[in-house]
Amino acid sequence: MDKISFNSPNGTFSGKADIKERSSNSPDISIVIPVYNEEESLDYLYDNLMAVLEKLDKSYEVILIDDGSRDKSYEKMKSFHAKNANFKIIKFRRNFGQTPAMRAGFEYAQGGIIITLDSDLQNDPEDIPKMLAKMQEGYDIVSGWRKNRKDKLFSRRMPSVIANRLISRLFGVRLHDYGCTLKAYQREVLENVELYGEMHRYIPAVASWMGINVAEIEVNHHPRKFGKAKYGISRTFRVILDLMTIKFLLTYSKKPMQIFGLAGVIATVIGVGVTIWLIIERLFYDQPLSSRPLFILAISVIFVGVQLITMGLLGEIIMRTYHEGTGKPTYFIREILDK
Repeated sequence: MDKISFNSPNGTFSGKADIKERSSNSPDISIVIPVYNEEESLDYLYDNLMAVLEKLDKSYEVILIDDGSRDKSYEKMKSFHAKNANFKIIKFRRNFGQTPAMRAGFEYAQGGIIITLDSDLQNDPEDIPKMLAKMQEGYDIVSGWRKNRKDKLFSRRMPSVIANRLISRLFGVRLHDYGCTLKAYQREVLENVELYGEMHRYIPAVASWMGINVAEIEVNHHPRKFGKAKYGISRTFRVILDLMTIKFLLTYSKKPMQIFGLAGVIATVIGVGVTIWLIIERLFYDQPLSSRPLFILAISVIFVGVQLITMGLLGEIIMRTYHEGTGKPTYFIREILDK
């Protein structure tokens, strides 16, 4: 995979780098916006953003990530940077997807609070002050809830309702609208979240193991004015695969033996039990073994069980090597009272 590189005041930034450390002149908030073929929307986005940001009593930066656009989106973004140095542009070599774009924005952002926003004008920048106010109540993440969505019922809204309920039940972070891009994050949350696939929408679930505080507020949602939606009903299958991955990583990545070992023990016990029964039938009831497919199946199940247990042991070794080699923490402390 190509590195994502561009020049910054501190040198060359790479998409494989860690989140940049804040400096003394870092902005209060960073707004991260992936862009893919949205040239007709960008002028309106700039005007709407500026109308809100100029009223805030906070320093800011806006990071626009051109995710391999094939229209004139990049030229538009360059013009924003030319007239406002707070607008910073990242240009990908090709279309990598929204999650890599988000990750690049997170890695470059220096704000204490990082806000994500879509570039298609369906999210409303007017909701940003409300999100910041909610963050002041002590929340780690504030997520938007598009209560009155303007998308199509069967291809977008109904699959979203089902997915949101499933995610909330699986991970215990109850949100009505995981799919809303408009979210605000405390910086330290994103510093400890790795994003792959299409997992940017599920950061509250991915970060749940840290013990985060999440709030949800109603936000505006506008119908798309320009271009076309980048996602359809086929995205449902990718969501299911992502959920399986997240659930495994959160629940079993630190204890792989508990899933592989348990499955291996169950398979081994079943295989041994069936084999013993068949041997008893052979010894005492004169039932042949060579002509019975069940005997071959039982032996195969035993081998599968042993292999699963071995995979669990190897997983434990790999997990320990990973955490000890990278120094990745296994817990996070919110506060220490020492005196």
